[in-house]
Amino acid sequence: MSPTTGGIPVLEDLPPLSGKKVLLRADYNVPLAEGRAGERVVVDDFRIRATLPTIQWLLAQGAEVTACTHLGRPKGAPDPRYDVAPVRARLAELAPGVSLEQNLRFDPGEEANDPATVQRLIAGFDAYVNDAFGAAHRAHASVVGPPKFLPSAAGRLLQREVEVLGGLLGSPERPFIAVVGGAKVADKLAVLRSLIKKVDTVLVGGGMSYTVRAALGHPIGASLFDASKVEECRELLDGDTEILLPTDMVALSPDGKINFGGHPELEATGSTRVVGRDVPDGWEAIDIGPETRVRYRERILKARTVLWNGPMGAFEDGRFGEGTRSVAEAVSECPGFTVVGGGDSAAALDKFNIAGEIDHVSTGGGASLEFLEKGDLPGLAALRAGRTG
Repeated sequence: MSPTTGGIPVLEDLPPLSGKKVLLRADYNVPLAEGRAGERVVVDDFRIRATLPTIQWLLAQGAEVTACTHLGRPKGAPDPRYDVAPVRARLAELAPGVSLEQNLRFDPGEEANDPATVQRLIAGFDAYVNDAFGAAHRAHASVVGPPKFLPSAAGRLLQREVEVLGGLLGSPERPFIAVVGGAKVADKLAVLRSLIKKVDTVLVGGGMSYTVRAALGHPIGASLFDASKVEECRELLDGDTEILLPTDMVALSPDGKINFGGHPELEATGSTRVVGRDVPDGWEAIDIGPETRVRYRERILKARTVLWNGPMGAFEDGRFGEGTRSVAEAVSECPGFTVVGGGDSAAALDKFNIAGEIDHVSTGGGASLEFLEKGDLPGLAALRAGRTG
């Protein structure tokens, strides 16, 4: 076992695999779109390509590999919108000879962690490999069931995620800065409470920042706001860790609409203006302003470790993308070790064509946040308690 994975078995811990059948739990929950001929195609194959090192190692050992994944939210029943056929086609191009089972979530027993579902899933297999970090925070049948019955290990992707994120929880180089954004403050409060014990500074942006700003008594106009979380935000601000908030913001007029999807055919209306710490009545703050971009950039460039999770605004609408672009560029230029926590942040990197400049881009948004909060995940605990031989 690798000492940097906290006792989680890795591929080398498996018994000889020549002629054996291996079940690979992958996270191929990838975006799909309609192709030129009306067929559904994979738009972004990053998560598929991320499992290739594991697949190639297994094949080199002489194993026969069958992958399984969830796709979307079909609610426990077959749904043609979530058929894995497009994913299977792309996997066949990238890893010939590797088969892919139908969507795990077509079976209601997957999310219910039904023992009978586990037995059906592992029937005929000799070993199990979990390379689905993006699903490791789910106690689902395909994640926590197989290690109880089959020799099991983490794949290369899962191993790398645990090593990198575990390093952030251990002894990161300092100063250690966390950049936290996104729309909903409720989604980030738990991880913020955990991070402020480990980082030197937190830079806050995105829709969640306006609830934090309201906790300081600043008018936020029509900006995104969660009244139920104001007191918790106030408690965070009362701690010893430095928490920086935007000092200026790009706001949308009361008659405006945002194009969240970034689709040119959708209407984006209204005017914008840069406002200070107080947002005028009826105006909605959407993005961090130019002064804040400079402040945040300077802090990021001086860091030795950076964790970024969550955009600074609705970057899909070009009027509110400069804050996220500025942070993304600063993280990419930072000489320290940089980690981006998947989800919308990873999508922003792709949009701005700078994903290759980051030391580690996580494949799990929710999973990475939960791991940083708790230091463990159900899928990891299952591997640790499971069989290796």
